[in-house]
Amino acid sequence: QVELVEYGGGLVQAGGSLRLSCAASVSLASINVIAWYRQAPGKLRELVASITNDDSANYTDSVKGRFAISRDTGKKTVYLHMNSLKPVDTAVYYCNAVRRFISGSRNYWGRGTQVAVFS
Repeated sequence: QVELVEYGGGLVQAGGSLRLSCAASVSLASINVIAWYRQAPGKLRELVASITNDDSANYTDSVKGRFAISRDTGKKTVYLHMNSLKPVDTAVYYCNAVRRFISGSRNYWGRGTQVAVFS
């Protein structure tokens, strides 16, 4: 079982920055991929950024150049550094972990942290 706890959300003016944290209950080396998703009101949950356990990162086009995902294995924490925030970035941000096994894979989710960007 993997427990994920997100924190760092808040209210920020457009153009500002926030750093989200996702603390895992297990070693990051035991997780194949950790990702940040977000869900805005009335919209589907979307993938924002992901990082593998060999530090390969990917981003959705709308955040490229503004957001950065990173890991601290010693703290068992993954970060999402968000810069140049826009009102469209307003959403609940969720941390997701994927463990792959021979028999398949398992997903784990945190409860989310709210980010609100005002203009």
